[in-house]
This record gives sequence, structure tokens and C-alpha cells, in this order.
Amino acid sequence: MIYRKFGNTGEKISALGFGCMRFPEYEKDGTMYVDQDKVDEMIHEAYALGVNYFDTAPYYCNKNSEAAVGAAVKPFRDKVLLSTKIPLDVCKKPGDYRRQLESSLDRMGTDHIDFYHFWGISRREYDEIIKAQDLLADAQKAKEEGLIRHISFSFHDDPSAIKYIIDCSKERGIPMESMLVQYNLLDRSNEEMLTYAVSQGLGTVAMGPVGGGRLSAPTELYAKLTGKASIPTYELAFKFVLGNPDLNCALSGMQTLEMVKQNAALASSAEGFSKEEWAQLGESMEQLKKFSELYCTGCKYCQPCPAGIEIPKIFNMYTYHNVYGLKDTAQNMYDRYVKDGGKLLADCKNCGFCERKCPQHLQIRKELEKVEAVFRKER
Repeated sequence: MIYRKFGNTGEKISALGFGCMRFPEYEKDGTMYVDQDKVDEMIHEAYALGVNYFDTAPYYCNKNSEAAVGAAVKPFRDKVLLSTKIPLDVCKKPGDYRRQLESSLDRMGTDHIDFYHFWGISRREYDEIIKAQDLLADAQKAKEEGLIRHISFSFHDDPSAIKYIIDCSKERGIPMESMLVQYNLLDRSNEEMLTYAVSQGLGTVAMGPVGGGRLSAPTELYAKLTGKASIPTYELAFKFVLGNPDLNCALSGMQTLEMVKQNAALASSAEGFSKEEWAQLGESMEQLKKFSELYCTGCKYCQPCPAGIEIPKIFNMYTYHNVYGLKDTAQNMYDRYVKDGGKLLADCKNCGFCERKCPQHLQIRKELEKVEAVFRKER
């Protein structure tokens, strides 16, 4: 296993982290349970292969993940780094932070949590909850008492908010020490902020290295990007994420023993992409997008659509289908969008707002008609 310096935390973190949100489960008498035997087997194998970072949260696996992780790592608890999270919706009055932390410690059967994250925060939540209630002071007190070792956050907002969160915490005198963000070959929106976080001494972890499974499908993507003999797409995805010098760890939600072995082998290989190859892959991906006859940059100038049509999202599905060759993934995304009540061209008010705003001067209504026809045909 390859290990990396984890910001200024003083820790060395394995290049592969175990995301504990997709454990095998079963139902009994209407209640969901984690299959502890299988979890033990996977986590013990991961540890044997060098994984030392295990990330969970209170709501994962029908609220059973924290307990399952704690039980599995008990034989080697002091040799691994445990990460969990505090949901901000429970922080309504003084003392809630501490009560939630103590609940997680109890469920995990441990006397400390190595990385305790403010969970999935946005700039608004940072201002209205963390700052308003001075939860950083609660975190600092818990750290001083040894209940947590490092103050962290996970994130799903606009990338610009990352700098705001890091800077405000530093100004408060209680800096964030690590962050967990979405990052993969298909979604590089947080790339600049990864660089900024590293410059401020934070450790960095990527969730979704294979795009939520989108990059696990067999494709010729690597050959299309490089002109070389193809490699498995999941391997391309992992190597790209781990090839970013500003990324310390790729967090994978592993469901089977085979996935553990496969991912650990990739994270243990010294045969990653060189700095030049990594840069070329990223550039090739951006260039590849431009070869699509529908070149939507995802700028979102067309939003919000008066009819509620999520135009960039639909066009992005088509990019997966037409450019990356991820046809099954794209179709599943489209079908889920429709099932969830997503608006389509039939809902269009023909106001022309989107086309007036589009910097690419796309004939959006005609393009939507074409894209929807493709996905209807593929069903």
C-alpha cells in the first residue's frame, strides 16, 4: 500500500480509504441489519492489505454502519484512523454537538474519533449553524479532551465555498485539518480548491473516485483519450484520482471482498500515471467533450429554467452517452431523472430564456428534442 502525508495532521494515510456506506445488508422481520460477518471479513482484509482509513457516518446503512465499523476494527483499533461525521440538522441548541459526538463514540465502541467531520456542509450551513452556534469551539473543546483528534468537513456545495470555509475557520483560530470532497475524472469541479486546501495544510480525501460507479463500466475510454491500448475504466478512474498530487486518499465504498482486493491492488501499485500523463488525461478529457456535436460547458447560464428543466444535467447525460461511451450509465441517469419527476421538453414554456443566455449559442430546444429522442429509443 502507498501511504501519503496527510496535510499537517502528522498522519500518514493509505492511498485507498474504505468508505463504509455500502456494507452488505439483510432484512429480518421488517428491520435492516448489516451482515457483520461479511463486514469483518472485508475490513480485516483491507487492513491486512494496508488500508488504514475507514470512513463512516451516523446514517449510513440504515444507521448501522458506525457500530459495524467499530466492531470490525476492534482488534486493531489503535493502528487505524476512524472517520465519522456530525449531521448539522441535529445541532439546534447548546450541547447538541457534544451529545451527537458521544453517541457516535458509544456506537463505535471507541474512546476517540480520529477525524470528525462537519457533514456535507455548504456556505449557508457554515454561517447559519457552525458560525452562529460557534460549533468550532465545541469541536476544539472535544479535541482538547481527546475525544476527537482532528477537525474536518465534508462538502457538496459550490467549490468557491471551500475557500470561504477554510479561511473563516482559520480566522476563528480553529482551522479545519482535512476535507472530504467529490472528485473524479468526470467531475473535476473541486480540483482548484484541492490545491488551495493543500496550500493551507489540510489533508484531502476524494469521495466518488469512480463517479458513483459510472466509471466502473467496461468502456474504451482510455484508448479514446490516449490512443493507446485500453485499460479497465475503473483502473483509469483510480489512477487519475490518485495521480493528482493534491489528493491524499481515494475513498471507495466497497461492497464485496473482491472489490477490496481489486482496489487495494491499484492503490498499492507504483505504476500510476506520471505527472505528465495525468495532466494529459485531464486535458484529453476536456478536449474530448468538445468533439461532441452538443458542446454544453455546464456553465448553467440557462438556469433557472422557468419550466424547471435541468438543461445542463440532461445535456451532461448525453455527453456520457455520446462522448464517453458510458451508454448504460447515461440511460440509467436519464431514467432516474424522469422517475424523480424531472422536467422535460414537454414542460417547456417556449420563452427562449435559455437560448438568449447560452454563451455557446446552442439551439437548446432543438437539442433537447434530439437528446430526449435518443434516450427514449435506448429504453
